[in-house]
Amino acid sequence: MIKLKLAAPLLLPLILGGCVQATEYSQKSAGFSSVSRTAAEATGKDTVWIQNRQDAQAVAGQVKMLLTAKNIDVETAVQVALLNNKGLQAAYAGLGGSAADAWQSTMLVNPTVGVGLTGIGTPGLAVFKSVEGVIATNILALATHKRNVDIADTEFRKAQLNAALQTLQLAADTRRAWINAVASWETVAQLSQAQAAADAASELARKLGETGSLAKSGQAREHVFYAELAGQTAKARLEARLAKEELTRLMGLWRSDIDYQIPNRLAQLPKGLIKRDQIEAEALQRRVDLQMAKLDLDVTAKSYRLTEATRYVTDLEILSGFETERELEDGEKKADTTGNIELEFVIPIFDSGKARMRKSELAYMRAANLLAEKAVNVRSEARSAYQAYRANYDIARHYRNSVVPLRAKIEEESLLSYNGMITNTFELLTDSREKVNSILLAVNAKRDFWLAEANLAPAIYGGGAGAAGGEPDVAAAADSGGGH
Repeated sequence: MIKLKLAAPLLLPLILGGCVQATEYSQKSAGFSSVSRTAAEATGKDTVWIQNRQDAQAVAGQVKMLLTAKNIDVETAVQVALLNNKGLQAAYAGLGGSAADAWQSTMLVNPTVGVGLTGIGTPGLAVFKSVEGVIATNILALATHKRNVDIADTEFRKAQLNAALQTLQLAADTRRAWINAVASWETVAQLSQAQAAADAASELARKLGETGSLAKSGQAREHVFYAELAGQTAKARLEARLAKEELTRLMGLWRSDIDYQIPNRLAQLPKGLIKRDQIEAEALQRRVDLQMAKLDLDVTAKSYRLTEATRYVTDLEILSGFETERELEDGEKKADTTGNIELEFVIPIFDSGKARMRKSELAYMRAANLLAEKAVNVRSEARSAYQAYRANYDIARHYRNSVVPLRAKIEEESLLSYNGMITNTFELLTDSREKVNSILLAVNAKRDFWLAEANLAPAIYGGGAGAAGGEPDVAAAADSGGGH
């Protein structure tokens, strides 16, 4: 007997799948244009997906050109990171994998083919008596094909948002690392000035001690202050070097490229603040992670409807064709051919699908609650970012306009008193040290403001609470004093 399940099960998939378009998923850079647009809107920077040697060479040349500047400002650092960071390229490769999955979902399930031989060695019928062939197609897979494609498409759009989110996160981390590195070197400079003053005081104390004008306790105080300050300066220098190394890692630099320079101090405070009266509404409209949560709910809802549609029947196949059997009759070989069609499905005796329905229902409830929580958190994060921005500006301006000038005035008056022999040398040095401490507090306050300013963009677009976005003024730093 020969059984061949022929063309009928093959025609149905072709008819149902004829309208499926997979052009978007099969493109080499599928989905990347959306990522690039989002990154450009949030950061104002270019992004590139490197997929061949030519792309790599072009990007390497662009990075080399960006690094030729005397001092790398914050905008240049962010651009280099978006072009050169290999982890970001890995994220884009993940986007390509999601596109391939979506492309695969548009393809119909291949039919199953089985061939068997029976009656081998039967007398008078050569080698075998019959051949059985089966071609089977999963009808349930065809019926749910469109829903599966919709789910895969939603997952693909979520992967686009995830790639954009990682791009924004890298930009945020790089901006924060640049601010911290520059502020660290500014701290080192201030401590070095204080150390020079302490060295002079220590030397003066030694000479006064030799003449008997200063007790040993007074000498020890000046010596230990200098020693402690030397240790603080060394620690600050180490922290500055490590901060620059973090920036180097984010920019993906190695070999000779790590010899780039950054400014010695941050820019001064701006004259005014950015007004963000609608920052909550902006965040709800533009936050990438909120859009991802919406897609999570969407794909869960589609999966729930798919589970509902297949609650009772999880496997359904159709088998069709014809059967030919050859036999010996009155010494002659005869063949008998008949049509054949079969339907196979699972009988839901033990599994009624209730457990799967309950699981899908709970998954939907979980996604819905996570979306609601995310919306609440986004609004709160936006408000917090703007409050920190305003408050840190006021604090930094207070140190700049009030504390540091007062300390400078005190030092000036002490110097006049010293010249008039009204006060002694160590009172003057003490006032100088207090001025240095106030300057260090002012440097930290200025750094905190620029970090708070950098937090505004991720509060609106996503990418982490650490940093992102920022105004071009952040990059401005005094050209004098070289860099590190």
